[in-house]
Amino acid sequence: MSEPSLAELEAERERLYAQLSRVGDFRRGSVSENWRRCGKPNCACAQEGHPGHGPRFLWTRTVRGQRTRGRQLAAPEVEKVRGELAAYREFASLAERIVEVNEAICEARPVAGTASPSAPEGEKGGSATGSRSRGQQR
Repeated sequence: MSEPSLAELEAERERLYAQLSRVGDFRRGSVSENWRRCGKPNCACAQEGHPGHGPRFLWTRTVRGQRTRGRQLAAPEVEKVRGELAAYREFASLAERIVEVNEAICEARPVAGTASPSAPEGEKGGSATGSRSRGQQR
């Protein structure tokens, strides 16, 4: 299979941009379902086999790559947040694909004043003249 042409790559990029514009509301993170025991000895949750109180839903995310933040969700919010998390996964996937297509466009686009890319794929460009040793002067 041959490499896509520059026009095909640009058309793919436009298609991806159009998809990206339809993603809608999104947010990062995850939702966890938690059950807990309250610690009261006479509560039903203290009995063997009882799952505990819950479920409680917690939305967590990492802020600026450092801190984990969380917020408990009310039952009506859970499906809304899960949908927004799914939309974020779609956004991230599309963004990665856009980067890949843009890199291919950059490789396929000729250098100004030439009809072909700067160097064949996998080869270094290098300089036209060799380097001089430190002992030589101009």
